[in-house]
Amino acid sequence: QVQLVESGGGLVQAGGSLRLSCAASGITFSSSFMGWFRQAPGKEREFVAAISWSGGSTLYADSVKGRFTISRDNAKNSVYLQMNSLKPEDTAVYYCAARASYSHSYYNPDEYDYWGQGTQVTVST
Repeated sequence: QVQLVESGGGLVQAGGSLRLSCAASGITFSSSFMGWFRQAPGKEREFVAAISWSGGSTLYADSVKGRFTISRDNAKNSVYLQMNSLKPEDTAVYYCAARASYSHSYYNPDEYDYWGQGTQVTVST
């Protein structure tokens, strides 16, 4: 049974930081391509960041580039999202997602096989 469990969300003031974690089980994590997505109320789920199985390749949405950093620890079956300089428009439920291999359409939620339950991030002004 595959499980992706996110944690680390919360309420933070604009300009602050949060670090999200996603713990995976039931998959071969060390060979999985991992992504973070987010969904704000009334909006579609959107790509935030993704990382290759080795961590050697990372991809970011333009809206978070330079502020967010994705990383992974294969020994801990975990992927992380360090979020700095947070803005109110970053407010959303953040989801961790996994797929077995890289996809050219890594930004498309439909390309991912497994999802976590999400963690709420709220950035106040």
